[in-house]
Amino acid sequence: MALRSAGSGKASPDAVHHPLFARCYARMSVSAETRMGMGDLRARLLAGLSGRVIEIGAGNGLNFAHYPRTVSEVVAVEPERLLRKLAVDSALRAAVPVDVAPGTAEALPVKSERFDAVVLSLVLCSVRDVPRALGEVRRVLRPGGVVRYFEHGRGGGRAMLLTQRALDRTVWPLISGGCHVSRDPVGALRAAGFELGPHRRVMMPENGPVLPSSYCSLGTAWRPAAGG
Repeated sequence: MALRSAGSGKASPDAVHHPLFARCYARMSVSAETRMGMGDLRARLLAGLSGRVIEIGAGNGLNFAHYPRTVSEVVAVEPERLLRKLAVDSALRAAVPVDVAPGTAEALPVKSERFDAVVLSLVLCSVRDVPRALGEVRRVLRPGGVVRYFEHGRGGGRAMLLTQRALDRTVWPLISGGCHVSRDPVGALRAAGFELGPHRRVMMPENGPVLPSSYCSLGTAWRPAAGG
């Protein structure tokens, strides 16, 4: 494996530190696995992957249980210390080898073109520099490699978009660990030079109230096989 599991306390100071949000997210995300159907979405996100995978912004590691056995290794990068510790615990229960490491999406601690797939799961909303992060995705992904993403972003009519933008300028990033609700993850992938494959809109919660964070996209993209 390329990396050893983090969590021993020997990592460099954390670039991201949201301990209150991390504790709340850890509790809410576990209940959402069944109550909001997130477990089924994670399974769809990861179905059919194989080879070496890097997951960026792994959170508390809830994706790990859904990786198919055709995956030979997962390197899971998580910048927040508490979530990273929980991810290490999840890695120990995974059916495939998972290495958990500190690092940010804008400076991934791995060599170039070493991975067959990149997984982005509710992470582009909170990275500080989306173009730079997607540049790192291109760097570490082999030519022709696949990106699987499940991301939330802008959606709804004009009133909702104005609400999302107002929240992003004021309280939402402060109370949600740097999250933004008006970003356009699919457009960002296209602008970064990825070839977009099938993607579909998913509402979360599917049958509950429509929130500024409800508009999600589940899809596939590729790094071009040549010249990319």
